[in-house]
Amino acid sequence: MSSKRQILASLSAMAKKLGRTPSLMEFSIRTRTPRKLAFRYFRKWNEAVRAAGLPPCRQYKRLEDTALLKDWGEAVRKARGLPSRAAYQRVGSHSPRTLEARFGNWRAVGRAFKRFAKNRPEWDDVVAILSNCKSKANRSLMAGNGPVYDSAEHVPLAKRSTYGNPIDFRGLRHEPVNEQGVVLLFGMVAQELGYLIESVQNGFPDCEAKRQVGSGRWQRVLIEFEFESRNFRDHGHPTTGCDLIVCWRHNWPDCPAHLEVVELSGFVKSDAYSKGQNYRVSI
Repeated sequence: MSSKRQILASLSAMAKKLGRTPSLMEFSIRTRTPRKLAFRYFRKWNEAVRAAGLPPCRQYKRLEDTALLKDWGEAVRKARGLPSRAAYQRVGSHSPRTLEARFGNWRAVGRAFKRFAKNRPEWDDVVAILSNCKSKANRSLMAGNGPVYDSAEHVPLAKRSTYGNPIDFRGLRHEPVNEQGVVLLFGMVAQELGYLIESVQNGFPDCEAKRQVGSGRWQRVLIEFEFESRNFRDHGHPTTGCDLIVCWRHNWPDCPAHLEVVELSGFVKSDAYSKGQNYRVSI
């Protein structure tokens, strides 16, 4: 199911069979359609419902922990290793944020899965993959290859802030973990990237800036800030009215060709900032 028309047709057929409007969770499970696919065409589930000519859905069912963990386990099978948030976003049926909110953080999902998979032999292969990943990380650490941040097994403390990996980039001690961090970092490096910021606002697009396009010539550019470039699509932003996505991590391979992408993680990790060179990722 890959088109808007197919989603609406399946939604109408399911409603007729159930005698009521299905919830997004019901639709996703019964049709084996990732929930994120619906948000490619509709900003809210009830927008899809109305487009199908159905009354709004008032029913909400909380996903069971087992459903979330099974889906994560399938992602491990496909990846043959621990999936990153971006990798799970591509192959999983749910948002990484949903799993993090339910189990504490991204690393805690693996610990919750091991508890779930105990005495369930159908998941032995996934448990073996997880154990192998942990062994490799421990060997790397013992060999003196530096800290392996993704292998940490510490239980997070309740009601305590969390931070991104240490980077010590000028006055920023840790990697951004949200869109606000991207805005701050862009403000720190905008001039080196060749941008003059004119204004920042809450609405779409987030920022108006200018950049030099020739000798003595500058041009206006409209910027949208995202933590990950794929969030632009997930947030339902129109592909018109914006020229550039500034993000920490670029994970949207199908990004429209006319939208440029500046991935700040690449800039920070490259030598460009120390040499005063411009750095840009254009897709």
